[in-house]
Amino acid sequence: MNDTALIKVLADLFRDAREAHRRAHGESTDPEWPLWYADYLQHRLGKRLKAQFTKSELVYLLVKADREREYRAPGADLTSYYAKFFYERYL
Repeated sequence: MNDTALIKVLADLFRDAREAHRRAHGESTDPEWPLWYADYLQHRLGKRLKAQFTKSELVYLLVKADREREYRAPGADLTSYYAKFFYERYL
């Protein structure tokens, strides 16, 4: 799989997580979203990146990605930004 294809797969994974989170929590604000996402993504993301990380590490990375996106690319597509963020750190 080439780089572009893998980034698309990762973006799709984050999109799936976002939709699953909406189904679980509706449109309400979830201040603990990183915990939920880490549970949902830990195995799935680790498998695609061929990486192992603890839930705590993943929570940290999700918060870091979100903060960086807000600062560096406000308004950027969340799923694409997260995909590139994780791709750059693990491959």
